[in-house]
Amino acid sequence: MKSKNEFNKIGRYILTLISLFILWILLTSTLAWEELTVGFIFSAFIALFTYSYFTRKGFSGISFKKVAYSLLYIPIFFWEMFKANFDVAYRVLHPKMPINPGIVQIKTDLKSDIAKLILGNSITLTPGTLTVEIIENNLLIHWINVKDEDVKKATDIIGKRFEKYLKVIFK
Repeated sequence: MKSKNEFNKIGRYILTLISLFILWILLTSTLAWEELTVGFIFSAFIALFTYSYFTRKGFSGISFKKVAYSLLYIPIFFWEMFKANFDVAYRVLHPKMPINPGIVQIKTDLKSDIAKLILGNSITLTPGTLTVEIIENNLLIHWINVKDEDVKKATDIIGKRFEKYLKVIFK
């Protein structure tokens, strides 16, 4: 008879396998049997070595509010990226190319490293800004058109639009 611990390991492995397989399907955007087969094999193999890390916390950190904010973050991010694309295109196509490039510092209230990483990547994926470095609670951002060098004002313009969602997701 298997112990409760062995069932727990199997359950954690299966949860990891299913999560990775769903991620595979979302990233490949296809339901072709070849893709599904390869995805299942890779997911099973990766889950074998990562399930203990992947499921360390289990579902204790997940709440309806965090899931809702995660789902809301995606269209917010794409909207900000859409606006930034037009802003950069305007600057490129404008005869005088109105830019004022520089590096500014913004401050974050996010605590976890993964939240800071996602904030930095969100800023970088938004055209016109590039996260150069993350030092503790400060992010150095290269900005194509510096509107304000003050840390608080630059934080409000660049980071707050993402940070308010990430605070809830990674609380």
